[in-house]
Amino acid sequence: MAEMIINIATDFSKTPGGRYRTDGPASGEEFRERVLLPAVKQAGEDKGHVTVILDGARGYPSSFLEEAFGGLVRQLKISPTEFRKRVGFTASPAFSIYVDDIMSYIDETAANA
Repeated sequence: MAEMIINIATDFSKTPGGRYRTDGPASGEEFRERVLLPAVKQAGEDKGHVTVILDGARGYPSSFLEEAFGGLVRQLKISPTEFRKRVGFTASPAFSIYVDDIMSYIDETAANA
């Protein structure tokens, strides 16, 4: 089982942007398609796990988080349980609120599916 680590601040951007590519650079859509989706697909094939490090960025717009993580669940059509098997988070206390936000977007996405 392979462990993959994505550090958003170093592997993508220290200043995550809006929801869509049309909103400007470093969008949630771009992060999902270019970084997160390939890693999570690989984790699913390898029975692996992806750890996303949230620390180091200047903050996260809600639209970025919802599009990246809620969008991933919509795109892959996976349950919140399956998401939690494949993806985990590392965050300092200052960034832990974002983990709570992401999980609420995952649950909301599944409830509206």
